Amino acid sequence: VEKELRVDACHGVKIVADALVGDCKDTGFDLIALPGGMPGATNFKDCAVLESVVKKQAADGRLYAAVCASPAVALGSWGLLKGLKATCYPSFMEQLSSCATAVESIVQQDGKVVTSRGPGTTMEFSVALVEQLYDKEKADEVSGPLLLRPNRGDEYKVIELNPMEWKCNNIPQVRF
Repeated sequence: VEKELRVDACHGVKIVADALVGDCKDTGFDLIALPGGMPGATNFKDCAVLESVVKKQAADGRLYAAVCASPAVALGSWGLLKGLKATCYPSFMEQLSSCATAVESIVQQDGKVVTSRGPGTTMEFSVALVEQLYDKEKADEVSGPLLLRPNRGDEYKVIELNPMEWKCNNIPQVRF
């Protein structure tokens, strides 16, 4: 959505795109996935070319996806979640509920759209996209070496093997 191939994203991350969005407006994609974050999601929403490309993707029955703020801010504002279940970053759930059936799942797939909550859910999100593009067998093959939780949504359990009360009366001294 920028005018240059290089984008300076949040937290100092620099991304170099292969092409500008405007150069891809007549291209068909297997999947279009929008990352999240602010103000990125708003920049997506305000980009008429991107809106047109993603709407065409949806109209052609092709896969599209978004994570974090982008489901509510971009996809929702474009009307691409109407009548569908979707999820997003918690602080955008109220906005999402005005344009979709908002659910608090890690990853939500409904028809040809996949949405996810935020940075901590991107591994499950990416595996869900692999499953949509290929099949469950390929998704399992990809997720196995990543040591993802075998049952999406299970809570982590912390077991303290050697319970001990720790006290620190001093400020740690670090010398270089």
